[in-house]
This record gives sequence, C-alpha cells and structure tokens, in this order.
Amino acid sequence: MSAVDDILPSGDRMKKTLCWISEMVRSHPEKNRRQIIGEAQIRFDLSPKECSFIERNLADDAPPCTEAKDLS
Repeated sequence: MSAVDDILPSGDRMKKTLCWISEMVRSHPEKNRRQIIGEAQIRFDLSPKECSFIERNLADDAPPCTEAKDLS
C-alpha cells in the first residue's frame, strides 16, 4: 500500500492524480497519454466519475502541474 491508498478527500486525490499525470507526460513523452491515464486510474483508485472527467479533459492535452511534490 502506498500513501495514496490512505483515505483522502476526493479533491486531494484528484489533485495528486492530475499532477502525477502531468509529470508522467512530461518525463515520458514516448508513452501514450491514454496509457498514462489508465495507469493513474488504477494507481489512485479513482471512481468511474473521476475517470470519466480525466478522460474527457486530459486525453489529448495535460496542463503543467505547479505542485508536483510527493507523487509516489
């Protein structure tokens, strides 16, 4: 279990997820963005609603994250 597995308010979990996706896209440009999003969905145990939001908004472009700290 990682620190993300602890109970976090949904907003905190989504913030960590979005930062993680942004960092992965930046540090692994060779990876498919949809593959990274799929990994994030499992890693952060997202609800179907959260997954749908991420897929709709980040499948093509992930904004840079300014708070990319402690993204284990």
